[in-house]
Amino acid sequence: MFTFRDRAPSQGRADQGAGVGSVDVAFTDRHGGVSGPPFDSLDLSRSRPDGDRELSENFALVAAAFGVSGFATMRQVHGADVREVDNIGPTTDPCDALVTRTPGVALCVRVGDCVPVVLADAGHGVVGVAHVGRPGMVAGVVAATVGAMCRLGASDIDAYVGPHICGACYEVPAVMRAEVSRSVPASFACTSWGSPSVDIGAGVAAQLRQAGCVVHDVAVCTRESADLYSYRRDGQGSGRSAGLAVLREPPDG
Repeated sequence: MFTFRDRAPSQGRADQGAGVGSVDVAFTDRHGGVSGPPFDSLDLSRSRPDGDRELSENFALVAAAFGVSGFATMRQVHGADVREVDNIGPTTDPCDALVTRTPGVALCVRVGDCVPVVLADAGHGVVGVAHVGRPGMVAGVVAATVGAMCRLGASDIDAYVGPHICGACYEVPAVMRAEVSRSVPASFACTSWGSPSVDIGAGVAAQLRQAGCVVHDVAVCTRESADLYSYRRDGQGSGRSAGLAVLREPPDG
C-alpha cells in the first residue's frame, strides 16, 4: 500500500517534545485496494464514471493504514495556487497545494506521472503537499507552497520528492524542453533512447533546495514500475497514487 513511509525529523528544535507533535509522511502504490482492472487496485481517483464507491473504500483503507480519519483533497489544475486547510474533505476551489498547522488534518496530493511533494516542519508544526507537473513547476507552485508554510511559522522544512516519471522516460518536443529549461535549467534532460525530455524531479528538487528545504528523494519512476500508476504508460487506463502528510497531536504534558 505504501512505497515509502517515514516520520519527518524535528530538525533538532530545543522544545521538541514540549507540546510539539510529530509528522508522518507516505506515498502510496497501486496495491491493497478494491478497484477492478485496469485500475487495480488502490486507485485514488475517479478514473471510471461509476468509481465513487471504489474511491471511497480505497480512501478508507488508506486512512486506516495511515492512522487518520480522512484526508483533505483538492481538484488539481496544474497551477500554483495554495490553500490553507483546517479540516478534512475536498477544497472548495481548485488548487495544486495544501498547507496546514492543524493536528490530525491529513493532506493528500494525487498523481499519475507528476511529482508528489510532501513537506514537513515537524518542529514548528506545519505540513504541506504539492502537485507538481511540468506546468506547475514552471508556474512556481514549489516556491508558493514553501512560502505559504513559512507564513504559518515554518522555517526548517524537509521536502520529500515522491514517485514520478523520470527524465529518462518523459519525452517531450525539443521546443517544449527548451521553454521549460529556460525557467528551470535543472529540468533539461534526454530520454534513455536519446530524444528530448524534461526531468521534472530534478527541476523540483532544485527549486526546493533554492527555497531552503532539505530534500529527500524517495522517487521511483512511475512509467518503469508496475507497482505504480502511470498515465504515460497506460493512458486512460491509469489510476492515481497519492502523497500524504499529517501532523500528529502533541503528547500530553
